[in-house]
Amino acid sequence: MSADRATLAVYDAEAARYADATQGLRDDPDLAAFVAAMPAGARVLDLGCGPGLAAEVMARAGLDVAATDASAEMVRRAAARPGVTAWQADFDALTGAGVYHGVWANFSLLHAPRAAMPAHLAAIARALVPGGRLHIALKTGAGERRDALGRLYTYYGEDELAALLSAAGFTVIARRRGRDPGLDGELADWVAMAALAAPARRG
Repeated sequence: MSADRATLAVYDAEAARYADATQGLRDDPDLAAFVAAMPAGARVLDLGCGPGLAAEVMARAGLDVAATDASAEMVRRAAARPGVTAWQADFDALTGAGVYHGVWANFSLLHAPRAAMPAHLAAIARALVPGGRLHIALKTGAGERRDALGRLYTYYGEDELAALLSAAGFTVIARRRGRDPGLDGELADWVAMAALAAPARRG
């Protein structure tokens, strides 16, 4: 695993508290929009699934849900949710082409090094069917730092993220901004974007 060991240790130790803190995902408008955009029975990936609540919501909506996380404890919790197939993997393990109708990457890729983000976005673009949908949410700002719990974060400007998505072949179709406390209790600004992979070529 190439994921940051200190970050994984926090998530393994704090999985129960994190699950409690993310209960609001059940009513998340971005998740509702993501589910609504999927065709019936669509194959979707929750990339960096945490305890699997979003994956469970998707599964209950009739989607075929795969979920991955680098934290063993998060995967254990996600795999216990009805309809969710979960396994332990870091972002580098995403391979394949045209596998998913949608990829949900909600506050997960912010733990990847900045230099690795273009390759991760390119892998997601390949893994999606033509015109497939990506949801990505990150904390906004600049640079990299560890929070009070020891988790490593990479921060992005909104325009910077949009440019990275464009370079990977995505078209951004929606944005939403907010400010919420994290697991460490610190208020943080964030942006969520919905983007579509390139459509199939004609002819």
